[in-house]
Amino acid sequence: MNGADLRAAAAATTAVLRPAAGRDWTVRAGDLDWSCGTTAAHIAHDLIAYAGQVSGRPDGGYLPYDLRVHADAAPAEVLTVVAAAAGILAATVDAASPDDRAWHFGPCDPGGFAAMGVAEMLLHTGDLTRGLGLDWSPPAELCARVVSRLFPDAPDGRPAPVLLWLTGRAPLGDRPRRTSWTWQAARP
Repeated sequence: MNGADLRAAAAATTAVLRPAAGRDWTVRAGDLDWSCGTTAAHIAHDLIAYAGQVSGRPDGGYLPYDLRVHADAAPAEVLTVVAAAAGILAATVDAASPDDRAWHFGPCDPGGFAAMGVAEMLLHTGDLTRGLGLDWSPPAELCARVVSRLFPDAPDGRPAPVLLWLTGRAPLGDRPRRTSWTWQAARP
């Protein structure tokens, strides 16, 4: 996966959430324990953390810094931070060599960080839309790319429902909702 995937995910996220910026973002984001505002800030945090990993290429852990979105930032401002963070990660991934590796529970290539960034946006946008009462489904093509990159043992099926099942957000056919899961971003 690459910067174009990250930019497409950011466009999908902001397209569905910007019209709801005037709603109450203190409500829970779907089934998460976080509010919608906290969840949106979390997306930006992870994207910036991933960009730092790709750029700094640490091999033993995450770099010791965090993005802090101001608690009084309006939802529209937080969405701008999410879009900016996605742009930073996209540019960083596109500038990196495919041979570069950085730590994410093992050596992870830039494409793995791009896949995780897309997953964070798609999954948490789903959480946010459920919390805000919006009808939305993540784009099938992006879901398929995330599933292919992060979940090598994924079952067959439509990409969005499979991704939601893989990440514990919904049942899949006769498969009950998962209570634990992990993705496999690291590749030697």
